[in-house]
Amino acid sequence: MICRCSLIIISYNNSNFTTSQTQNPAIFFSFKDMAETIVSDIAEKLLGKLFSLASNEMGFAWGVRKDAQELVDTLTTIKAVLLDAEDKQTHNEKLKVWLGKLKGICYDAEDVLDVIKVEGLRKQVVNSQSCTRKVRHFFSSSNPIAFRFTLWHKIKEIKKRLAKIAVIKNSFNLTEKVDSNQVIGWERERERETHSFVRASDVIGRDKDKEKIMKLLLRPSDGHENVSVIPIVGIGGLGKTALGKLVYNDKRVGEYFKLKIWVCVSDEFVLKNLLIDIIESVTQKKYVDKSIDQLQNILRDILSHEKYLLVLDDVWNEDYGLWFELKNLLRECVSGSKIIVTTRSDRVASIMGTVPTYRLEGLSLDDCLSVFVKCAFKEGREKQHPNLVEIGIEIVKKCRGVPLAVRALGSLLYSSTSEQDWKNLRDNEIWKLDQKENNILNALRISYNHLPSHLKQCFVYCSIFPKDIEFTSLHLVQFWMDNGLLQSHNENEDLENIGKQYVKELMSRSFFQDIVQLHESLYTFKIHDLMHDLATSLMRNECLIVKSANQICTKSHRRVSFYFVDAPIIDVPSILPNLGHLRSITFYPISGESTGISQSFLELIVSRCKFLRMLNLFSSNIDIVPKKIGNLKHLRFLDLGSNPKIKELPSSIYKLQNLQFLSLLGCEELKALTTDVKYLISLRHLALTTIQMHLPTNGIGCLNSLRRLWIFNCNNLKYLFEDIGHLRVLRTLSVSECPRLTSLPRGVRSLSSLENLHLISCERLNLDLSIGSNKQDNHDELSSTGPRLRFLCIRELPQLVEFPQWLIHCSISSLERLQIVNCSNLKALPESMEKLQVLVIEKCPELSSLPKDMDRLISLRELAIEDSLKLSERYEPETGEDWSKISHIPYIQLDGKIIKSTEN
Repeated sequence: MICRCSLIIISYNNSNFTTSQTQNPAIFFSFKDMAETIVSDIAEKLLGKLFSLASNEMGFAWGVRKDAQELVDTLTTIKAVLLDAEDKQTHNEKLKVWLGKLKGICYDAEDVLDVIKVEGLRKQVVNSQSCTRKVRHFFSSSNPIAFRFTLWHKIKEIKKRLAKIAVIKNSFNLTEKVDSNQVIGWERERERETHSFVRASDVIGRDKDKEKIMKLLLRPSDGHENVSVIPIVGIGGLGKTALGKLVYNDKRVGEYFKLKIWVCVSDEFVLKNLLIDIIESVTQKKYVDKSIDQLQNILRDILSHEKYLLVLDDVWNEDYGLWFELKNLLRECVSGSKIIVTTRSDRVASIMGTVPTYRLEGLSLDDCLSVFVKCAFKEGREKQHPNLVEIGIEIVKKCRGVPLAVRALGSLLYSSTSEQDWKNLRDNEIWKLDQKENNILNALRISYNHLPSHLKQCFVYCSIFPKDIEFTSLHLVQFWMDNGLLQSHNENEDLENIGKQYVKELMSRSFFQDIVQLHESLYTFKIHDLMHDLATSLMRNECLIVKSANQICTKSHRRVSFYFVDAPIIDVPSILPNLGHLRSITFYPISGESTGISQSFLELIVSRCKFLRMLNLFSSNIDIVPKKIGNLKHLRFLDLGSNPKIKELPSSIYKLQNLQFLSLLGCEELKALTTDVKYLISLRHLALTTIQMHLPTNGIGCLNSLRRLWIFNCNNLKYLFEDIGHLRVLRTLSVSECPRLTSLPRGVRSLSSLENLHLISCERLNLDLSIGSNKQDNHDELSSTGPRLRFLCIRELPQLVEFPQWLIHCSISSLERLQIVNCSNLKALPESMEKLQVLVIEKCPELSSLPKDMDRLISLRELAIEDSLKLSERYEPETGEDWSKISHIPYIQLDGKIIKSTEN
């Protein structure tokens, strides 16, 4: 799905929430919650731009370089203490306000400096050798002298504001601090500790989990290692420690392991400290004065006599070297010893575990309700208040299976029988609750504090997605890129690849859930509701969530989205007196032609929001794109998709030299994408629907930055652009539902960076590119550097009988995933796809055999065959003549039935 991003969700409805009648003070809103400002990364990015400006000859005449250098000096002084300020702001309201003002200045300064980048891109187009006088006139702007003068005055104003902020800084007694990516500030002041005792009756819903862990514990050693390590992974508050306690205190464990040790590792994984904790847990004596050599001798002596169980609770260390030192000492033991590790990180589990990770899931609704009732009512009293129990069910649902949240909310209501109190809590967002007594987000905050700084910003920006939205890694990475959150250390690093790595890191740290891997680097997933609340609490000052029309968008808010609930047309709202400072605007319409945005409001956005980086108008029922859209010089993301009434684009749209993402998918009446599209020189992603019969040369083919190209539902399209081969950095090409398209341009063979090719529902498409060329030309082109495909999807191509040579050449040494669906005339597959990992074949009735060398494809790990009778009969395990050629594949599915799986 294409996920639409937003940060301010404005719900037009008539339900206003009040708390005037509540009797329980614990349930009142607290707006002095965990909301904070992340400034250090913003300042770092701004410093980079200022350094560049300070050495830019363009600003010399008006003293811009001198002022830029002074800004660098001032900001460098401030930045030195920002980490300390960010740590202390939770306990200092004035410091939090100061950081907010600094953040606003940084954003304003970035807006000013980005104007220089835009001007440079404009000149790059104007000064190109192919530019005509008409083009120069098209891109003409204000007088360059006036431009420099205006820039100088704006920088001077920023310099004055920053100087005032710098003076105030001195009153906070801040110190320089280095980011250690560890738990910091107030979290260190009350370092988390756990103990091994638990009342089994207090732990609800974990009996099955306990028995599964017990089986692993009581299983004999496999002979390779004296000790096995069992990792338990899950988000904060899920009950990993409680599960560990249940197992630890089980009678069977006491009989099997004569030596039991419980250590809470928490923040610092220091060998000497851990040795002391382990030894003292056994001997009940103090060993602080011993050397590390004495400690290791004592530990080895202790472990050499009895089989032991060691629980290492709440582990964060991701440094294998540190674990390796401890592991070597713990291995000197009686065979059959076991270690349980509880952690929130998949990386920790992969480093330490010797058996597959046990991933702890949330409690069922019934179990959560049992926990809630136990916390909210005195014993047996719930039966007297069935109305409250019904409200309690709705409260429990928002906890999404996390027992910590269930207990915390239940405890807030303990002894209260006021139905209004219960409704207030039900209708409130968790992140708005009083945080002094509520430890839900405090527990999750520990995970956040352990993130590296570059991931902190990326995570909090995830609050832009409404709860329960499934989104893809592709669109999340694109959003991060459009907001300037992905930074490469050298020009050869691809931002998309950096973003993919960020996604994987957040996945491994349990920030995302319901993860589905579509292929190697493409995932769908959701954010757990409580993680979403955490992100929202951290971004509240920048990203306003509006649920009633009487709320005001202030200058501190930079991102806004509209969520259509009851209003059929969104008109200029009274809640937005200030628009000029906004950086992103998104609309979330309810499906249906009756919803949309008024033309007057759209014109207002385009005329006043001059610093917009992102404008998402997906399915907003617009029919005219404002002529002044070219004035949004900072715009990086523009989604006009699913607006079928749009017939043409204004010529000014091609002035958006900063634009990286443009979607016109579903614009079914769009007449033409002209050759002027070549002036979008920063464009990396283009998605297109048009009524054109052919895409002209000297247009899209000139987009040297283009990484992804989607061409979808073009009913009249007969030809693509002939100069497609010039797109040397194109990674993904997708052509779907173009029923009149007869062939691909021969230049597709020159797409040297192409990795993903999707050809779907093009009933007349013939993939033979040798037609009309002599054999020598064809051979020369195949021999030159061409695509090395990794993922190929072919669906509903009835003209395909066999793979053409060019496609085989692109696939034979690189293809990892091949999907072929509903190709009714396909008779043969290519041979020797040595790196193939996944092969999916569906509805291919004429395909009678797989490649002859299937038994030699050692990388192949998944094979699925569906509704392809000849193949099913030939490779059926009991009667098929060629079953032996595929029997080595770990996972095989025939006609919906799993007949072989490594999981069985």
